[in-house]
Amino acid sequence: MKVSAVCAVGFFCCSFAMPALGAYDVREYGAAADGKTLCTAANQKAIDDAAAHGGGTVHFPPGRYLTGTLWMKSNVTLEIDAGATLLGSPNPKDYPEKLPKVRSYTDRYVRQALIAGEDLEQIAIRGRGTIDGQGASFHWKEYENRPYIIRFVGCRDVLVEGVTLQNSAMWMQHYLACDRVTIRGVRVFNHVSYNNDGLDIDGCHDVCVTECMFDSDDDALCLKSTLDRPCRNVVISNCLLSSHCNALKMGTESNGGFQNIAITNCTICSPRYSKPTYGRDTGMGGIALEIVDGGTLDRVNVSNLSIDGVAVPIFLRLGNRARPFTPDGPKPAIGAFRNVNIHNVIATGASPIGCSITGLPEHCIEGVSLSNLQLTFAGGGGPELAASAVPEHAEKYPESSMFGTLPAYGFYCRHVRGLRMHNVRLQTAEPDGRHAIVYDDVADLALSGLEAAGTPAGPALLRLAEVQRALITGCRPIGPLGTLLRLEGPSTRQITLVGNDPAGAGRMVDAAGTVPKDALSETGNRLHRREGIQ
Repeated sequence: MKVSAVCAVGFFCCSFAMPALGAYDVREYGAAADGKTLCTAANQKAIDDAAAHGGGTVHFPPGRYLTGTLWMKSNVTLEIDAGATLLGSPNPKDYPEKLPKVRSYTDRYVRQALIAGEDLEQIAIRGRGTIDGQGASFHWKEYENRPYIIRFVGCRDVLVEGVTLQNSAMWMQHYLACDRVTIRGVRVFNHVSYNNDGLDIDGCHDVCVTECMFDSDDDALCLKSTLDRPCRNVVISNCLLSSHCNALKMGTESNGGFQNIAITNCTICSPRYSKPTYGRDTGMGGIALEIVDGGTLDRVNVSNLSIDGVAVPIFLRLGNRARPFTPDGPKPAIGAFRNVNIHNVIATGASPIGCSITGLPEHCIEGVSLSNLQLTFAGGGGPELAASAVPEHAEKYPESSMFGTLPAYGFYCRHVRGLRMHNVRLQTAEPDGRHAIVYDDVADLALSGLEAAGTPAGPALLRLAEVQRALITGCRPIGPLGTLLRLEGPSTRQITLVGNDPAGAGRMVDAAGTVPKDALSETGNRLHRREGIQ
């Protein structure tokens, strides 16, 4: 709001406008709240005036304000009242292109946004109102001329709080190479165009995302690294997420990697109010961690997730798409994937695909711990799937469906070192003729407290192929079972079974002829008859 002040200098009087308590009402600058009159110039003048006075709050009272791109300034807050809606213009010409100084792969996507800023500090968007991008007016697959709603690049001390964000033409919000970002109490609904992500944190440091709701067609909450700067020191907590693709994702772009990430106390559910443009009706993935363009994923803790109706609850992937983040940049080397803990996850209504943890030959995922998991899958897989080959697909785009329906209804684990699984319960809604878990080229495995469904006439509950140094303790099937464990491969060795209780199983161990005779040792297992490798 502007007020007038009068001063006397000699015989002359002058009047001038000055900010009242640092507040700048856009209506005082000529913005019409009718939702039809383009107010870009008026809105921008309010922002510029606030910045010129050292900072302040640009206020949008109740009403509908049609606008093109607004360029944020340091020390400025946009305050959007309850009952106020900031409407993005449906005309692409109202969004000038600007290539930021920070180079990233997103230069190939979009250079436009409704609210944009670079190299700023102390900026905020808050309130109980709504920002609506009217993205249905931009319904084409090409990236050009489809603006984000929010894009901040290289900014420091960013706050987005309380607002509702809806109907973007592209990603909803993109924070690139920013430091100290807080996103709190924000509601996102994004289902009107292609690439409708909910939130993209890209190469940022020191980020907190809490108490938010995301409902999006594409990935809901996505950490990316589309440049050689990692996402580092990120906390995500107390959020509700729904997506036709992935609810919580790191990747696909991973050039700088992901380090020191904590995700906790989140609920994930299948979309209820939309049909998919991408993905599936029920959503593709719950938690998806991916390194495919170089970079290092290290120190990631995920805990206390409740997941319902999502195809694949857990998907971990180290691949080699090796896409450089600049057109003339070198092809990145294969990245690293290590030190991941996933604890306390309950998932129901998962598809028959199965979860997977897959690295590459000579480039293994390392140091993964899974504990206190209760996962229920659709089941229905035939026994022929248990013997199906799984291609490496090293260069393929990473997605939880990339290998097709897996030989295990629960977990397929390949090229992994240092895998610990404790207190895991795997169930199926319908009987399934596959293994519960397959380990292929896995070393230093510790499996304890497994409870899993099997079938009397089906394959072994567990299949170990080319596995070294495995300790399997305290495991038991849910219901009748033919065989607990199948061993395969000439390099399989140092497999130890201790204190397992496969009650009702016809056989403890079955082994292929190529498995060394001394590969297995077992003690204290409860079975009607004890059998080793014959």
